[in-house]
Parts: sequence; structure tokens; C-alpha cells
Amino acid sequence: MPLVDILDAAFERPARGAEDTGFVLRIPRLRIDSGQVLALIGPSGSGKSTLIDLLALLRFPGSARLFSVCGADVMALAARRDLETATTVRAQSMGVVLQTGGLLPSLPLIENVLLAQRLLGVPDRDWAMHLLGRLGLDTLLRRLPAQLSVGQRQRAAIVRALAHRPALVLADEPTSALASGQAADALDLLISTTRSCGAALIVASHDTDLLQARGLAVRAIRVQGPLAVLDPQPVGD
Repeated sequence: MPLVDILDAAFERPARGAEDTGFVLRIPRLRIDSGQVLALIGPSGSGKSTLIDLLALLRFPGSARLFSVCGADVMALAARRDLETATTVRAQSMGVVLQTGGLLPSLPLIENVLLAQRLLGVPDRDWAMHLLGRLGLDTLLRRLPAQLSVGQRQRAAIVRALAHRPALVLADEPTSALASGQAADALDLLISTTRSCGAALIVASHDTDLLQARGLAVRAIRVQGPLAVLDPQPVGD
């Protein structure tokens, strides 16, 4: 069973004023299996973040013949406005990296990272420390988010998303606040960790060069509208 299975889905944002014509995101077909790495690439306003929100069950589609994510019938959840089940599916099966980082301001870095493990009853501090070390954060464990740089907060958000070994990782511009070397390391961590765990990874990014520089060639999947959904495959595949 695919982790994501979408057929003829649409999400519409109404116009907000005379100069705003609104926005419609249409997804004719999208299927994502365990272990697959996808990139959503397009300019600002093309719908990348909207699709990430839909997959994370932070928004519901307006219509779809099929919209299944991590075993959840999303259209059934939408019909009931079942936010509680959506939240449970997201917490148990997904790791989400937001553009803003989204760390809890009152918790130090290590507590932010371990929070999902504790809520799910799957403590594994050694795994979390391994991830923190990979991104150079293992000496900053007791710092609050306000005491971290923007780049450090973004790297911490990546570790937090991976700490409970989710089946699906969703990353919205995860490297936008990072220097080039840090961006490459963060992307490497996302790809290598999700693949080693058999998880799927979806990255929204405007940086095609970074994806290709990490040894990924980009193969397009047809999506109607301004958003391009791309499937990076190792060069030579």
C-alpha cells in the first residue's frame, strides 16, 4: 500500500481582494511509496507549501476521487472535520519540517528533539544524539530556540522530524536558512536517514542545483497547474 495515493484532487483558496485572483492547486495523480524521495520544485506561490500542508493533514483538499496519506482516508476526515484523527496520524507517522522551524520556544533544543519520541512512548536518546551530531548541534543541547541562530533552529527542526523514525518526512524549504555547506549536509541527512529507515521523503525546494549537486537527477511527474512535482533519482538509474 503506498504511503501517499492521490487521484484528481483539488484545493482552492478564494480571492482575497480585487488584485488577488485566488489560487487552485490540482493534482491529477500522485503516488509515493516507502523509500521514495520526491522534490517539489517551483517558484514562490506555485503551491509547494500548500501541497506539503495537504500531505501533512494541516489542510484538507476541497475535492478528490482518492486522497490517502499514511493509511488515512483524508476525504473522510475532511467530511467529518476530524482534526483529532488528522493530528494523531501526523504525530505517529510523519515528520514535518516547516520553513519557520516550529520549535517550542519554552523547551531547550534537546527537549524539542525528544518530544515526539516521548509522546509516542518510543524513547531513543542515542538515535537523537546521533542525528544532532551529524548536523553539529550536539554541543547546544540546553539552549532555548531564542538562543539559537536561524540556521541552528532549522537544523534542529530537521533532527526533530527524524527523531521518531516516521514513515513519511515532509520538508518545506528545509535548507533555505542554511549556508551552502550546511544545506548540503542537511539534505544528505534527510535523504540518507529516510532511506535507511525505509521512509519516504518529500522536499519542497526552489534549489534544483542543490538536489542535482547531491548526485540526484530530476525526473518530472505531470501535475496540472503551476506546481511541478519532481522525482529525484540517482544519476545513472
